[in-house]
Amino acid sequence: MNEASVIVLDANGQQLSSTTAKKARKLIAQGKAALVSEDPLTIQLPYSVELPPQPAEVQKPGEGKRILLHICCGPCSTYPIERLREEGFEVTGFWYNPNIHPWQEHQRRRESVQKYAETVGLPVIWHENYEMPLYFRAVAGHEKFGERCRICYRMRLEKTARVAAEGGFDAFTTTLLISPHQDQAMIRQIGEEVAEEWKVAFYFENFRRGWSERGRLTREHDLYRQQYCGCIYSEWERYNEGYIDELLAGTNTESTSNESTGE
Repeated sequence: MNEASVIVLDANGQQLSSTTAKKARKLIAQGKAALVSEDPLTIQLPYSVELPPQPAEVQKPGEGKRILLHICCGPCSTYPIERLREEGFEVTGFWYNPNIHPWQEHQRRRESVQKYAETVGLPVIWHENYEMPLYFRAVAGHEKFGERCRICYRMRLEKTARVAAEGGFDAFTTTLLISPHQDQAMIRQIGEEVAEEWKVAFYFENFRRGWSERGRLTREHDLYRQQYCGCIYSEWERYNEGYIDELLAGTNTESTSNESTGE
């Protein structure tokens, strides 16, 4: 018999920490314990012991739930996928980003997502069409930063909510919540609004705490790292800081010098 396998009970029959056969026999001989059984060797103490309460098992928020994760790019998908799985969710990705321009940039980011999804075993629903014209029609007249972002967030989150509802998912969320360059409060507000419309829960979590992990995983998996948010306006702002605001304000629609022509 294992030297530390003797069953020890208190006066109420509550099982305590086990002891060795040598110690058990000594307690019996001294009248400090009664023999209950030889096989398995079990003894009972003449007094009761109050044990500390067992900590309640904390149920993870995603236990037994399916969530649809809108993915904006490969790097931003890394930490959220990992985190949602830790929270117990069964995660499925969703690709829908009509804001990404030009076409080759859209495809390059899509391929990056596909590469990472295959690596981590993530099923992905790919929206079949590239709906760039819908994006431009929606933001026409609202091209300023912030205005167009609100429209862009709604387009993508509304589509995600619809697919989640139709697919029987318990919730949906987005990788946009990891980026410090995105308006997290606006994303949350819109997410909750479209959740109400489609009767499916929007799961909010501040994924920004995983920003450094995002960087590590991006390097580890050699994922494509884009240089601007996605739309042609964000690319313009990235490389021509300030001019787009002047243009949209109607203050500088033409060059006032010949410097650009070299004359």
